[in-house]
Amino acid sequence: MDLIARLRAGLPGEAILTDPDVTGSYAHDMASFCEAGTPAVVVLPRTVEEVQHIMRTATELRIPVVPQGARTGLSGAANASDGCIVLSLVKMDRIIEINPVDRIAVVEPGVINAVLSRAVNEHGLYYPPDPSSWEECSIGGNIGTASGGLCCVKYGVTAEYVLGLDVVLADGRLLTTGRRTAKGVAGYDLTRLFVGSEGSLGIVVRAVLALKPEPPQQLALAAEFPSTAAACQAVCEIMARGHAPSLLELMDRTSIRAVNDMARMGLPDSTEALLLAAFDTPEPAADLAAVGKLCTAAGATEVVPADTAAESDLLLQARRLTLTALERVKSATMIDDVCVPRSRLAEMLDGTAVIAEKYGLTIGVCAHAGDGNTHPTVCFDAADPDESRRARESFDDIMALGLQLGGTITGEHGVGVLKKEWLARELGPVGVELQRGIKDVFDPLGILNPGKLF
Repeated sequence: MDLIARLRAGLPGEAILTDPDVTGSYAHDMASFCEAGTPAVVVLPRTVEEVQHIMRTATELRIPVVPQGARTGLSGAANASDGCIVLSLVKMDRIIEINPVDRIAVVEPGVINAVLSRAVNEHGLYYPPDPSSWEECSIGGNIGTASGGLCCVKYGVTAEYVLGLDVVLADGRLLTTGRRTAKGVAGYDLTRLFVGSEGSLGIVVRAVLALKPEPPQQLALAAEFPSTAAACQAVCEIMARGHAPSLLELMDRTSIRAVNDMARMGLPDSTEALLLAAFDTPEPAADLAAVGKLCTAAGATEVVPADTAAESDLLLQARRLTLTALERVKSATMIDDVCVPRSRLAEMLDGTAVIAEKYGLTIGVCAHAGDGNTHPTVCFDAADPDESRRARESFDDIMALGLQLGGTITGEHGVGVLKKEWLARELGPVGVELQRGIKDVFDPLGILNPGKLF
């Protein structure tokens, strides 16, 4: 019995896609410079039992399986390999439970981040992880890449909200990890191991997520600086003084110019860096006033605090438009997500500017400044081989700079195909050996998302 016949034995017909024109559309995520193969079939299960059937079939036939969510990733982690089964989890999109007493939500992997966020808000609760693609990205994908977002500076990343998982292993067995309780330290933390594993250890089919009480509406301020160094000094002062902003974002000159060109926001041409801070505390105006003073002391030329939520949204609009604006600069972009210690943030931004000049490229940087997570965005013409080469080389230089400054090659986008050579440099030979050993325990045949991470 061949692959398709075996899959049909446990899946409804509409869950199996074999038309090459259709399956080809599932071949890759949103990353540049990442190879993608041609899948043999795309399957869209709706139940745990169907996922188990798929994995048993894959194990019996020794066929690789590439798990996918909404494919909004930026590292090639969801890219197909030749002859693989693409296992798309978008149809498993139920919110199974929202429990205000235990402050948890139980969801399937295909639930869209924004859908979950709005659903828990109706109960006076809050699911903090908010990637920029939150209107499109899925919870399963967020778990697979350990996604972050704008609020990480105060509330942390996805890993801190995953309490437990149901995972279908490579051989089809169902593993339950973690807990529903507020505390729990029984055994090794397998839950945390799966978060960020990019589908290389198992298929997440259900997640127990921690929730928080919904905070007050945040207020924001915008501060303009004559240099990135001054803006980064303000970031260091804000954090050193014990402030807990719900958002602390930074845009460099290139990003500001791109947004100005697109949206005519009227930011002065003399602005070299824009710092955006927000607080969702009981007295946000007082917190903004204190932070405004620190910005002025660090050299800000203009500090504009908002008085209302609507004004705050207007101030934050520039940051939300950054990627869209940079995408208009050239035909293609490569978005990095190097994270460095906050104290080295200025060196990271200034070093990226030097790299842009070295390669003759436009590289805009926006950053989750409060946690040191930078997003250098390389703009290039994909139809120009020389410019594409320079873009890739500049990308590598940016990662090397991040490691040199004591940082990491990825703060929230993952490794995938794009950064696997750099993962080995960051982990070192002993780290790689141990991680490959863990992979072998969960996936001895090597059929789960092969070619990713290592």
